[in-house]
Amino acid sequence: MIDLRSDTATRPTDGMRAAIAAAAVGDEQRREDPTVNLLQERAAALLGQEQAVFLPTATLANQIALKLHSRPGDALVAERHAHVVIYEYGGPAAHAGLMIEPIEGRAGRFGVAELEAATEPSTKTADQRATVLAIENTHNSSGGRCWPLEELEDVTGAARERGLATHLDGARVLNAAVATGVDPDRVGRLFDTVTLCLSKGLGCPLGALLAGSVATIERAWREKHLFGGAMRQAGIVAAAGVYALDNHVDRLADDHARAHRLAEGWHAAGLPVDLDQVETNFVQLDVGALGLGRDEALARMREGGVGLSSTIHPTIVRAVTHLDVTDDDIDRAIELVPEALGVRAAA
Repeated sequence: MIDLRSDTATRPTDGMRAAIAAAAVGDEQRREDPTVNLLQERAAALLGQEQAVFLPTATLANQIALKLHSRPGDALVAERHAHVVIYEYGGPAAHAGLMIEPIEGRAGRFGVAELEAATEPSTKTADQRATVLAIENTHNSSGGRCWPLEELEDVTGAARERGLATHLDGARVLNAAVATGVDPDRVGRLFDTVTLCLSKGLGCPLGALLAGSVATIERAWREKHLFGGAMRQAGIVAAAGVYALDNHVDRLADDHARAHRLAEGWHAAGLPVDLDQVETNFVQLDVGALGLGRDEALARMREGGVGLSSTIHPTIVRAVTHLDVTDDDIDRAIELVPEALGVRAAA
């Protein structure tokens, strides 16, 4: 099967496996693992922050950040379909006691006016207060869309004026950086904390980083232990992250090019694909426009040899290009998916 379900489907390359096998290790809980320490230093500099802490998952990184920036009963401001709102199992409420003040976004983004409306101060001193803004870049549910730097500057600046802490869910921020040509440190330094995931386009078997100031990350270490996220000889996993930062960042452009070619091929075949939505490695396909239910469409494509996945949107499925998808895979998917869905290009 051509697996386009997610960029989490990647497997370690031979070079990454060799780096894992050769990794120098130590006790990560004692902060003595040299490979973990190297990865943390590299990630902090990459994201424009002072320090970083290595964690098993990006969800854990997000949840620690939200807890550090708030108190129980406060409000989290985020786009309605952001990952922290819909895909983290109610974590903001369960772990930090946060209420959610959602903003209806456009392509996963919103402006200063929407932020100000969502954070209008209450006239009642007993009411909850918005204390943290979380932004996702790239934005998963809108199809891997990127925030322009100018919009990020405006919104984070307005948040600071209102006394809000700012967190970037940058699980795929390197995809955004490659797609927009903006260095990731220019994006990351706009925020108090930044999450980076290693197990998506970067191709690592697991792992993420949370970056921020020295004081913030020192507090994050305690939360890492509290959440059960501390490890021991974690250098064998961190080595994959170091290898990925050396070898798998620039090649994200290949994933983006393949996604664009896939979208153009499907569009030419008559499938309902919005080419303007394709900015990084996601292609969204509206099977409802073909008169198909989502589950039926996914089953047909799987039987035809191509795996796609569902989204938060009832009639939209997605394809995600990644390290393990080749040009030949794209050529075959361009042929197989229209056939599976009963669509033929006009003569």
